[in-house]
Amino acid sequence: MHKKSREEIKLMKMAGNIVALVHQEMKKVIEPGISTLELDKIAYDIIKKNKAIPTFLGYAGFPASICASVNEQVVHGIPSKDIILKEGDIVSIDVGATFRGLVGDGAWTYPVGKIAPEIQKLLETTEKALYNGIEKMIPDTLLENISAAIEDTALEGGYGIVRQYGGHGVGHEMHEEPFLFNYRTNCTTIIKQNCAIAIEPMLNLGCDEVHTLADQWTVVTDDKKPSAHFEHTVIATQDGPLITTKLL
Repeated sequence: MHKKSREEIKLMKMAGNIVALVHQEMKKVIEPGISTLELDKIAYDIIKKNKAIPTFLGYAGFPASICASVNEQVVHGIPSKDIILKEGDIVSIDVGATFRGLVGDGAWTYPVGKIAPEIQKLLETTEKALYNGIEKMIPDTLLENISAAIEDTALEGGYGIVRQYGGHGVGHEMHEEPFLFNYRTNCTTIIKQNCAIAIEPMLNLGCDEVHTLADQWTVVTDDKKPSAHFEHTVIATQDGPLITTKLL
């Protein structure tokens, strides 16, 4: 678990601000009729305008600046001109920005127009799970406390928990140690002061199980029911959890 210096934290806040700027714009432009490729271009332009690098673009060969995952797609959806959002969809936008060598990583799931009440409840509960997890990002406590908070929120709502994917350390690399499960595993890792973790619950309207499509990227639910994904990069400071992926 990599502790961050004061300068690294400053740069991570700047990287996170760029991620937040992208999400601010996503909230404005996501509507029926827009393609996920258009969303990718908007994100790319914002990141470059702010003198940062799109962290995802080229990562392990990924071809875009954002992951855009629609409905039953959980994560790693590839933006396409052929994927046109329609009324009642949900779309999870995951974006990373690297600013002067430090990474901000954040995701949000957006409604497209009016969505069904049961799907709105899924979004609300997944966002609640994120913030319940963030509350436990405290130095010298168990990492497992974050996992437990997310699991309890999911089970209270009766939702499936994606188990193959989870949160992770973040800093000079998008994926650093430790891995953060979204459910209890009897992990004994202790959160260190000034470490950074991307906390990202992924909850499903149906079952836990997911699989990867033939494109080798897009992860979908086995039962084809919708999935939601919310993520913030968070630093455990002596003053409490510091969310870096928000507007400065």
